[in-house]
Amino acid sequence: MNGIPSISIAVLTEQQNDVELINSTLRGAGHFAHCHWVNSQKQFAETMAAERVELIILNCDAYPQSIRQVVKEKDYYNPEVPIIALRDEVNEVAMHDAMRGGAVDLVSVGMKKRLTAVITRELRALRAERALNSTIMSASSYKQQVRNLMQASNAAIALVQEGIVVEANSSWLKLFKLAKLDEIAGMPLMDSFDAEHQAALKGALIATIQDKWQPHEKLSVKPSIGAGDAETLELQFAKIDYDGAPCVQICIVPPDKAAAEPTKLVHDALQRDPTSLFFHRAEFLERLGKRLKKKPKSGLHVLAYVRIDNFGALRDKVGHIDSEELIAQFSEIVRKRMHPRDLAGRFEGTSLLVLLERGSARDGQVWGQQLVKQVQQRTFDVDNKSTPMTCTVAVCGMSDIFNSLESFVAATIEAYRLGKEAGGNMSVLSEVADKDTKQREFDAIWVKHLRSALMDNRFRLAQLPIAGLRSDSIQMFDLLVRMVDEQGNSVLPSEFLPAAERSNMMKNIDRWMIKSAMEFCEEHEADRVFVRLSRQSVLDASTAPWMEQEFEKFGFDCSRLVAQIPEKDAAKHIKQTQALVAGLRRIGVGFALEHYGIDQKRFQILDLLKPDYIKIDGELMHSLMTDSEMQGSVARIVEAARTRNVKTIAERVENANAMAVLFQLGLDFMQGHYVHEPEVVLEDLDSGEYQSLAELQATS
Repeated sequence: MNGIPSISIAVLTEQQNDVELINSTLRGAGHFAHCHWVNSQKQFAETMAAERVELIILNCDAYPQSIRQVVKEKDYYNPEVPIIALRDEVNEVAMHDAMRGGAVDLVSVGMKKRLTAVITRELRALRAERALNSTIMSASSYKQQVRNLMQASNAAIALVQEGIVVEANSSWLKLFKLAKLDEIAGMPLMDSFDAEHQAALKGALIATIQDKWQPHEKLSVKPSIGAGDAETLELQFAKIDYDGAPCVQICIVPPDKAAAEPTKLVHDALQRDPTSLFFHRAEFLERLGKRLKKKPKSGLHVLAYVRIDNFGALRDKVGHIDSEELIAQFSEIVRKRMHPRDLAGRFEGTSLLVLLERGSARDGQVWGQQLVKQVQQRTFDVDNKSTPMTCTVAVCGMSDIFNSLESFVAATIEAYRLGKEAGGNMSVLSEVADKDTKQREFDAIWVKHLRSALMDNRFRLAQLPIAGLRSDSIQMFDLLVRMVDEQGNSVLPSEFLPAAERSNMMKNIDRWMIKSAMEFCEEHEADRVFVRLSRQSVLDASTAPWMEQEFEKFGFDCSRLVAQIPEKDAAKHIKQTQALVAGLRRIGVGFALEHYGIDQKRFQILDLLKPDYIKIDGELMHSLMTDSEMQGSVARIVEAARTRNVKTIAERVENANAMAVLFQLGLDFMQGHYVHEPEVVLEDLDSGEYQSLAELQATS
């Protein structure tokens, strides 16, 4: 089999057919492998202990443990073994989650061609690692000699490739007052020396690479401020081979110096993807995080997401195995367009991430445009096959709005998605930062209006009756908030509530609503009122105690109030919602989930929160009358609610036809314009017993 030794693979699945699939896939790709079928955690431990497993293939749909659990157990035996995950269906989100869990890739079970390519890629990396390990073993005695020489020498030594420092010994670090190698690795050599000597230093580097520098020549230079104690430093240069490319070894006299330690060179090679020669994903992300912590001396960091367009068609044209050569040639074009301070890594599949340092995000977009143009103008040759190729580049400037590396990367990938949907072959600039700036300016205006309304008590309560489809024995109302501007005009919630949410003012509005609801019940003899609570109130542990205190103060019958929370907020903050609901139930307040969707294959949230009511999302009402499939979904929700003794309410019922369908489906209640238009009440709340929003804000 092409002279390749047998590869030992553990196939984690409860289905023996998966093992046969892997075997046939490997045979078709020209690989000879011994597959170990593992169908339990105990068998996995026995296999890892007894066999020299070099690759793990995990069927996530047919194995009891998650990727993270398998990674944890695998690391106990051999942390270097890669895991390829399989699923019946794969999308970008699932691929992202699998790789975050520790898999090197996620492949659809039905995509044998892609499975072949991924396995081939990982085996190729494995062979490269084997070759490097062989080099390490053969050079072990020499490495010890190098260590002894470097320990005995006080010479400062650094390796520089294309102007970038890739290695430095402890004497170099000490001379330039650096704590560890990470502070200089990947940085331009010029940063360590005075500007007036940088031209000469650059010339010496070029002359050394071109074999024009005499071995015993010395260059006198001054270090930059804060680097080195000597007024001038004497540098000697030598050309060596580093990672298959020419590299300059710089030594600061005394001249007795040792060659760079081979193990460090090999270590750097292991940090890089063998196809693109950029950093592996994990190594790149670690370096990216460190680099982003330090702002550039000028300009800003710009992240570029670079991906080949329609790679599947290109792969079919040149073949699965040779398709990696396309990535290698493409990566070389990207590398030639990078500045010395730029950082790149292979992110996932055919995509690259490049951290640029540019004057502005627009400069990053221009960089992408130039790359797109250069790729489009070139023909890519693999053996006797030629093909054109295009790419799409998305760039995003670093901004304070990104509170994590994940959000920064996600914004960049979202810009790529827009470029791809527009046809690809373009450079796209993310507008997230610009939109956020505009939104902040917009919110700042609304905050002024909201604070003014708080001080002037210009909030009003609106009621929306809830009608019974089975019986009208009780009077129920959904309570809404309205704001009145300084001219006396009503402002809809959709205009001011989003700004209030983003500006952390919703908790005060919620408390105003609760106090208004108590007064509404007293004045209108309502049996039950629904008051929605915002995410801020859900996350605030003082919400339930505050409500209990207010109800006791006014002697309010808590059973007349139902607190409602959107299903998405409740699901996202399930623990906080459970705590709040428990506190409300203890004092007798009801609980409702609103905007309940139909994509509930299971009803765990109903069992976890045990609501008294669920409100079927009003967005469904537009097509419910004619969509039989949706009617079936709603009917299943109604049945699930009935078995749990939960009452159902339909939102946004607009006409008699909708009411008739809801009646047939068995819902208990409905609300909307068909029942009654929202009616503003409590126009004058200036009684002595009533607190304004401003007073609530002052006491909260």
